[in-house]
Amino acid sequence: MINKGSKLYSIFTGVCPKCHEESMYFNPNPYMMADTLKIREKCSNCQTTYRMEPSFFFGSMYVSYALGVAFAVAAFIISFFFFDSSLTTAFIAIIGTLVVFMPIIMRLSRNIWINMFMSYDKSLAKKHAK
Repeated sequence: MINKGSKLYSIFTGVCPKCHEESMYFNPNPYMMADTLKIREKCSNCQTTYRMEPSFFFGSMYVSYALGVAFAVAAFIISFFFFDSSLTTAFIAIIGTLVVFMPIIMRLSRNIWINMFMSYDKSLAKKHAK
């Protein structure tokens, strides 16, 4: 189980990497395309600034590429080996998978990227509880 206080919790839920109390995103639904990448400037609980420098999240493009490859490989393996499809069908499955999961891949890549530079601080989470 992924518990509050772990990097995986912050990555999969999209909460502040420092206090795990508030979502980094204005809209929790990644499929609202206009709001998929709209991120708050800072956490209202611990005042952590999410954009440490201009263009900070450009680095998440590398993570996004790796996640896209992982999703594509998974789609290929599932369609080609488990469903015994043709290469053409497997290719279509890859394209469909990447189109359907692109908002999630974009958010996950940002979450992974920011969690590479920030860690959970239990004292900041307690600030909210007081």
